[in-house]
Formats: sequence, C-alpha cells, structure tokens
Amino acid sequence: MNNGKILIVDDDLNICELLRLYIAKEGYNVVTANDGEQAVEAFNLEQPDLVLLDVMMPKMDGWQVCREIRKTSDCPIIMLTAKSEVFDKILGLELGADDYIIKPFEAKEVIARIRAVLRRTNLSQKDKIREVSWDNLSINLTNYELKVKGKTVVAPPKEMELLFHLASNPNKVFTRDQLLDEVWGFDYYCDSRTVDVHIKRIREKIDGASEQWELRTVWGVGYKFEVKK
Repeated sequence: MNNGKILIVDDDLNICELLRLYIAKEGYNVVTANDGEQAVEAFNLEQPDLVLLDVMMPKMDGWQVCREIRKTSDCPIIMLTAKSEVFDKILGLELGADDYIIKPFEAKEVIARIRAVLRRTNLSQKDKIREVSWDNLSINLTNYELKVKGKTVVAPPKEMELLFHLASNPNKVFTRDQLLDEVWGFDYYCDSRTVDVHIKRIREKIDGASEQWELRTVWGVGYKFEVKK
C-alpha cells in the first residue's frame, strides 16, 4: 500500500522517529530531515506529496523553509511546532502553510490532518469537481444544492457532503470511521452513530428516487452508494 510520500522535518530525532513509525504504518513512504537546509535539499530531491515542518530548527527555521518551498511548489505543508500563539499560526498560514499542529500532539491527530489536507489537495487537482449526478439525483457542493427528481430538496451541509462523498465513489464501501475522518475531518471526534443518523436523514430525502442506484448498508462494515450494472 502506497498512499504517497511524506517529508518529516524536525530537529528532535525522537519526534522524527515517532512520526516516521506512525505515518509509515498508515501506508505512506516517509523521508526525514533534521534541519532547515536538509529539509530544502530533501524536498527538491524527493518531491514529497506533503511536508510536516517544525518551526524552531537550526541553520534555517521552518518559516524560511516554507518560503523556499512556496517559491517553486504548492505542495501541502503542515507546520508542527510548540509555538501556540495566534500570531505564529497566522504567520504560518500567510506564508502558505495548509495546517498547523501544536506540540505536544496525538499521533492519531497528525494522521487525520495529513489525510484531510491530502484530500483537499486531491479535490483541487481534480479541477475542483464539486458536482456529481446520477439518475434523478444531483449534488452540487459549489452552491450546496441537492436535487431529487429535478426538485430542489433542503438538506443541511453535512448531509450533502456525506452524500456527495459516497456518490462520488460509487460501489466503494466506507466504514463509519472512514466517513467520520473523510467527511467530518480531523477536528471532529465523535461517536460513529453520528454517521448512522445522517444516513437515515439522507435516505428520507432520496430513497425511491431511482432504481439505478441505492444508498446501501453493508452490515458489519459501513455504507456504500451502490450503482446497479
């Protein structure tokens, strides 16, 4: 399994190794660097899909590394630092960072944020496709409009985002935890029953609209948007 390549940059060797182990376990290729100059060299050589970047480092700090990367690339950057002041967060984002994680951190949160940032990046690379249509069903996330049998149906944003995610991946089964991670994102930890409640509400709006597709429960696993062949 190869989910992409991650460059970890931190002068703390223990943190580097801890992150390397967790991230590699999730199926990513991992490259590490321990100072700013190494980071720029590794970035240019390895062309990673995402950079986890510490701020306080010798030779060249994270801000400088971020500036150097942004001169030539829009590769996603997550700043990883003990600096928690609002000013530092704003500076990192203004320099082009995509996210900001404060130390100490939970490894699960880092993984979730990596997935979330890469997901947003992948969406933009797909020409920002924000609409998916099937027989008698259209979900448009540009203007958050849901149409069933040609009629506009009122639905909360999260219901539309969940339906859009499933309908954009026909016949793919998602676990509840995957849906929580991929639709709600890293900043929303909750009971998996949240997914069940949203699925129930979505079904009330779309069930019976077409015989060509169905929002199905896969017992013991999760849900899928099944398109009948």
